[in-house]
Amino acid sequence: MEPALVPVVAAVVRRSDRYLVGCRPADKRHGGLWEFPGGKVDAGESLLEAAMRELAEELSVSTNSIGPTLFTWCDGDSPFEIHFVEVEIAGDPIPHEHSELGWFTRLELGRLPLAPADAEFVEELERLAD
Repeated sequence: MEPALVPVVAAVVRRSDRYLVGCRPADKRHGGLWEFPGGKVDAGESLLEAAMRELAEELSVSTNSIGPTLFTWCDGDSPFEIHFVEVEIAGDPIPHEHSELGWFTRLELGRLPLAPADAEFVEELERLAD
């Protein structure tokens, strides 16, 4: 029997032409790689509720709204099903879970060392832009 998929929300926060990403701590899975902020969806939570909780915990920001899921990816060597969703935030993010944060253009994202799911999403952004 296949293990149950664990839903994860990845917040795609954009201001103008820049996207917010954070660098994972060295001691975590995919340490040193960049990712869109977010985390596991708790039982009974919606993607909106998970985004609100995770972004408050990780970045000390509030979530104004959540848009559509832009991309979903299953991490082949783990049970995670990652939902990349448009999120609008209020406030200036402060990194509590990441070693650093940055705002990058779509092209700059393509040059960063990204976690596998995030790299797949950035490739999808490139395809959508063409």
